[in-house]
Amino acid sequence: MTGETPPPAAKGSDAPISPKSPKSPTNKSPSPKAGSPEASAGNPEVDDSDAGSIIASSTASLSASILEYRRIHDRTFHHEIGNANYWASNDDQQNESMDINDFADEHPNVEVIGTDISPIQSVWVPPNLKFEIDDCTLAWTYPPNSIDYVHIRYLIGSIGDWEAVFKQAYQAIAPGGWLESQEVSGVYESDDGTVKEMSALDQWGKILHNFGKTIGRSFTIYADGIQRKAMEAAGFVDIHEVNLKTPLGTWPSDPAQKEIGQYTRAVMESDMEGYVLYPATAIGWKP
Repeated sequence: MTGETPPPAAKGSDAPISPKSPKSPTNKSPSPKAGSPEASAGNPEVDDSDAGSIIASSTASLSASILEYRRIHDRTFHHEIGNANYWASNDDQQNESMDINDFADEHPNVEVIGTDISPIQSVWVPPNLKFEIDDCTLAWTYPPNSIDYVHIRYLIGSIGDWEAVFKQAYQAIAPGGWLESQEVSGVYESDDGTVKEMSALDQWGKILHNFGKTIGRSFTIYADGIQRKAMEAAGFVDIHEVNLKTPLGTWPSDPAQKEIGQYTRAVMESDMEGYVLYPATAIGWKP
């Protein structure tokens, strides 16, 4: 698979686009509108009891309604919050394949804030780590120039306006701070032709592309160079871009690549259903 791929932990810099912020802008960018009318479009069997409600972006107590997850074929997906439209499941089976939480441990003198649209985080965390439920596409609540480093990862197919998100980050990051964005390609490819036309792996990219058109979210972030373009438009400078090929499986002869491929395969095999269920249902597939 070709593209920018997230490493096993947030500390990594092996596949980032990391622009440096020269200064903070004087004007705030307009806040995107709340609501996501397209999020549940084309989704039979979606329990959306709070459709039509609007959740304001703020740092406050957790509302019980956020726990009212949508259900699609007995799997849970995030409750509608703002513009959020994350397409993978958020239940235990899916979370086990994305269990990455050691940045705060390795940097005990740093205050680490993790944000998510679902309250699925671990209870036992380092004292310098806290979690907030928020939608990064809404107005950020962090003061200007208050953050040294922003890490955004694996939001492929979830962001409608990347430039708006990066403008919010630009405003929050202190002069000299960094934004790191890591995303994967939505297409499986091979150098030797082993990913055949119309094979299951070949179809995966087509499913995501069609799903993206349905919900108005791009799955071609890597192919279209969206990250760099959006960062430049937001005002970032000193942008570094690294593209990596990520093996799927243990076929590489290089030990490091073999280990990466083993982890990649484990992630896919642990819960492929959690990745494909929502997109396939939205474009009309039946289980």
